[in-house]
Amino acid sequence: MGSQNGQIQELPPPLHPTNIGDQPPPVEKTKRQCPGCQLDEVNKASNKVPYLNFCFIWIICLTATLPIQSLFPYLYFMIRDLKVAKEEQDIGFYAGFVGATYFLGRTISAVPWGIFADKYGRKPCIVISILSVIVFNTLFGLSTTYWMAIVTRGLLGLLCGILGPIKAYASEVSRKEHQALGISFVTSSRAIALVIGPSIGGFLAQPAQKYPKLFSEESIFGRFPYFLPCFVISVLAVGSCIACIWLPETLHFHDDEKAECIQELESQVGGSKSTENLLKNWPLMSAIILFSIFSLHDTAYLEIFSLWAVSSRKFQGLSFTSQDVGTVFAFSGLSVLVYQLTIYPLLSKYFGPVKIFRPAVILSIILLITYPFMSNLHGLELKILVNIASILKNVFAATITIACNILQNTAVTQKQRGTANGISVTMMSMFKAAAPAAAGIIFSWAQKHIYGLFLPGNQILFLTLNMVSIIGLVLTFKPFLSQPIQ
Repeated sequence: MGSQNGQIQELPPPLHPTNIGDQPPPVEKTKRQCPGCQLDEVNKASNKVPYLNFCFIWIICLTATLPIQSLFPYLYFMIRDLKVAKEEQDIGFYAGFVGATYFLGRTISAVPWGIFADKYGRKPCIVISILSVIVFNTLFGLSTTYWMAIVTRGLLGLLCGILGPIKAYASEVSRKEHQALGISFVTSSRAIALVIGPSIGGFLAQPAQKYPKLFSEESIFGRFPYFLPCFVISVLAVGSCIACIWLPETLHFHDDEKAECIQELESQVGGSKSTENLLKNWPLMSAIILFSIFSLHDTAYLEIFSLWAVSSRKFQGLSFTSQDVGTVFAFSGLSVLVYQLTIYPLLSKYFGPVKIFRPAVILSIILLITYPFMSNLHGLELKILVNIASILKNVFAATITIACNILQNTAVTQKQRGTANGISVTMMSMFKAAAPAAAGIIFSWAQKHIYGLFLPGNQILFLTLNMVSIIGLVLTFKPFLSQPIQ
């Protein structure tokens, strides 16, 4: 085997082999049978954007995200109906732990799922994850006790290992110049989940009370008032599982030792030896830590906004209904989807996908300062301003998320991308698991301390959120973040 101009070349076979068993390994045949190599050949032959594959990514991510996004509009009322909180101010405390258990389960399983995806392929991991959504999301809707809700959410997070592999898949399924678009499809699925998820949760929860002509109190949807939104999402998950049939595999499978040797040498030529030990790869780890901090912020924001919006005016809330919260999130998600399909590609083209990171963080901090003062408004004026603020907040969050994902995936080679994203999901899920629990505790504390401190309770609530963003902003500079923001 020789090397010329950085390319790996194979030696020709012997002219006169001593016996028939001395034939060279069938490397080309092996590569032709490898699904990753087949996909690479397709991408080399055409510079077109693989919109069909991106659509599969979008559908699958949407299905995995809906159980998270649909929960927030009705979580407050679900905890109230489960009668676990002794006082109204304690509802937020218990609600936080229901949101946290999903992410705690994902924390435990993310790295094993990443290793599984690197060994057996992205597609099996994705299919198993979608099946877990079908089973445990349905059981969550049938919860009759607080602990049943906790356990089913935890098992859903434990067995839904899709987030890391799907990010790796999005960066592998297309040519390099289309990677940013592929990752934006992953994040845009979150945007559309912000449209569909809260709408499903806000409008379909408690259907016997909202639509008595369609659902009776004696029906299954009357006896289990939060089952209908979960059931609808599970039906969508069944359709997503069927769509996985057409999902191409991106992982390379080379059975013979010579082909594996060639692949390893090629990765050493094209990549960096520092990526062999992912935990010592500081460009990767600094990007993961940064992503985790902003993930904590986003999850805590969703929890706090949802609880604050539906809480009573006497606690400086907005007295919204579950439909009102669902509508706000739906408008926000739709706006973010339009932004990612129209405005974001232009910003990414002229400024780069990472350079707009810091401005988005700064604008998000300024915006959150205005939130506590919205409780002084009423009627149409309040709803308009809340919707505008929510739209801007989610646009900034989407911009930050895309930049963080690009920083992570460019720090490793393809062979390690599944495991790297598994590490990312593990750390991110640890932060996300802490976020709802901490947000619920702080929210309950703020409602019990409306007055008497240096700031009103609701202002301290949003000030705490801003402190997380400020920490993240500081960490975007060197020496912490080794990759340049450009």
